[in-house]
Amino acid sequence: MPNDPAPRHIRLTSHHGGDDALPIHWDAPTPKERGPVVGTTTNRSHRNVIGTHSGSYGVYRALAVAAGALSRDHKADLTNTSPTDLIGPYPQWSEPGRIVSIDPWGAAVADVFAEEIAAGYDIRPTIAVTKAHVILPEVIDAVQKGRLKPDGRILQPGGAAVVTKAALEPVWWLPGVAQRFGCSEADLRRALFEETGGMYPELVTRSDLEVFLPPIGGLTVYIFGNPRDLANPQVELTARVHDECNGSDVFGSDICTCRPYLTHAIEECIAGAQRGGVGLVAYLRKEGRALGEVTKFLVYNARKRQAGGDTADQYFARTECVAGVQDMRFQELMPDVLNWLGVRKIHRLVSMSNMKYDAITKSGIEVVERVNIPDELVPADARVEMDAKVAAGYFTPGPVPDEAGLRQTRGRRLDP
Repeated sequence: MPNDPAPRHIRLTSHHGGDDALPIHWDAPTPKERGPVVGTTTNRSHRNVIGTHSGSYGVYRALAVAAGALSRDHKADLTNTSPTDLIGPYPQWSEPGRIVSIDPWGAAVADVFAEEIAAGYDIRPTIAVTKAHVILPEVIDAVQKGRLKPDGRILQPGGAAVVTKAALEPVWWLPGVAQRFGCSEADLRRALFEETGGMYPELVTRSDLEVFLPPIGGLTVYIFGNPRDLANPQVELTARVHDECNGSDVFGSDICTCRPYLTHAIEECIAGAQRGGVGLVAYLRKEGRALGEVTKFLVYNARKRQAGGDTADQYFARTECVAGVQDMRFQELMPDVLNWLGVRKIHRLVSMSNMKYDAITKSGIEVVERVNIPDELVPADARVEMDAKVAAGYFTPGPVPDEAGLRQTRGRRLDP
């Protein structure tokens, strides 16, 4: 880049530095006491975290800089970017150990750290809150069939649902993350360092840096109704925490129940908000049980090509054969977003997952009722998955299939 030459030397991050960095006291009750998260590269002496903003998209920033499309010194102009709805602050934000994987002050940095920004610190939001419309054919179908009725407030006449939505980047406080997973911080740091190919040497050399911006996907929150009602346990809350499934959520694959369960939850959220309650969908980027989409497709092939075809009794075994583990979503960090929103009580949890339920209740959030997916919404080829999960502990109001029943539940084979 003509006006932005590359530096003549490489600045290593594996040594103590950042003398101008502001300290972070994670569970402090006010943003000033807590301190800002500074993960930008415009002034390296100001950095007080490991990693960089935007999660996995930080790699694209590097490509843009290398290609000359982006100045490495660019600072975001945050004019008119403030949240459309105020979230918090709530008591959970400073309760020790309650939130360890997101920055609760991440949406308000332009206001709460205005003095620091004026002093030259490049502090960027890790959360953005805006207004939007959700338009789904399943919701339009529910309107046409009379299950939902437009009210002009939550649901528009054309079938568009009015929502407040928030995008959140992961911000990990390493001591708290380690405690959630029952391991030492040293073991966590070493595993993160080694399993990312040594990408972040500060994990093992900079114990003074306790906050990590991991190169993973974040999450999006969709709120139906007044966001402030989420923190009021007297207001009926209908909620679903949904893990990403691109093949089903976007393209309508029939091998799993992800899209039908998601759209069913959205319908339930709209109906709940119209009753005077509030609805919430949290969408987390954990493709293929956090194993990734390549691994997921490999497992599909292994399931359908095995002797006897795809059967419920071998559902988890085939995943473990390929990935070495059945599931890597590990819901321990998931409740943080609920605590960020001030949630204390979920009246209707639209989920059958025992792992999600256990994580939510263990975090101190009460769950009154669990809502299963109606049988008529389960695609025929997804019955293998559903029966296997119910047998493994998923909530169901009906009978739990035994071993013989699991063997009889079959999906389609791949053509030779």
